[in-house]
Amino acid sequence: MAINRLKNNRSAKTKDLPPPYPNGWYGVLESSMLSAGKSMYISCLGQHFAVYRTQAHKVYVLDTYCPHLGANMGLSGRVVGDNIECPFHKWSFRGIDGRCTNIPYSSCVPSAIKVKKWISTEVNDHIFIWYNVEDLEQPWTIPISDELQTKQFVYQGRNEFYVNCHIQEIPENGADLAHFAAIHKKSFMSGCIDAKENFLTNFARHDWKASWSATEDKHIAEVKLCHYIVLFNKFKFFKINVTGKQLGPSYVHLFLHSPIFGSFQIFQTITPVEPLLQKVVHRFYAPRLMAPIVKILICGESIMFERDMNIWDHKIYRGNPQLIVEDSSVKKFRKWYSNFYSVNSDGFNISETLQW
Repeated sequence: MAINRLKNNRSAKTKDLPPPYPNGWYGVLESSMLSAGKSMYISCLGQHFAVYRTQAHKVYVLDTYCPHLGANMGLSGRVVGDNIECPFHKWSFRGIDGRCTNIPYSSCVPSAIKVKKWISTEVNDHIFIWYNVEDLEQPWTIPISDELQTKQFVYQGRNEFYVNCHIQEIPENGADLAHFAAIHKKSFMSGCIDAKENFLTNFARHDWKASWSATEDKHIAEVKLCHYIVLFNKFKFFKINVTGKQLGPSYVHLFLHSPIFGSFQIFQTITPVEPLLQKVVHRFYAPRLMAPIVKILICGESIMFERDMNIWDHKIYRGNPQLIVEDSSVKKFRKWYSNFYSVNSDGFNISETLQW
């Protein structure tokens, strides 16, 4: 009851929220979680998906509920060739177009029987689906990481969070340049939520220089960061240059380089489980020998992200915020992000957020 009261109070203040599900690619599943011959049920974006991998390692995504009597094919559905077989009556549906190909107790399969087939792709160890309410809009290509493809970088770890906010607020953080000093200046060793003033505050802090810009490709934006750890407010070390490619509404590819330790990469996916509940996953990749450094990086990044979560979980969305000149990048970000909403985008429905 307390959780529902909290969600209800926040929902009452969200009349100016943008549509909860922008158009674009969404990382719905990490590749390592789906082995050959297996199926999974995924609920997100206000939809229900059956995601399965064939023995030939081809991934297909279909609507999960069988058109016969509504069984969930993502749960216990059997993968047969390129088809998924419903566990209730063994009807089979073809991954390439969603058509029913076999009804074991019938000599006839009506051609009209089918489920929706979703456009999907597997890249950078993620399975993505294309969600777009404008049927005629073609998906853009997700760039492949050469370092992952050639095995120069290997998987080093991940973290996972559930954030109570609108999806737009998470990538908007990259354009909110003033928040870096306000939220992320104190040493990560000071803690995550409500970082305390202690001896570490004067011993070490983080220094950030940041910029945000849109690119010529309307679905790509770029944030650039230069990070230092500053000792005794005087000595700078552990420089890291970061370039973040925001690819559409929900996917960020971060390129990090340290002059001392070398390069590594982070992939961030944001998946709307509900209109005001986002699943955020970060996966870390680097050369194998960098493992000890990357473990420290994962710890620090997790703490910094939780500091942001402490704000997101308790704020409301301002559709018309009172900005100053120094906040111009936030205004530019919102103009860029509006590319992913269209006239047919589903509006925000308060009743959707009241279920736990």
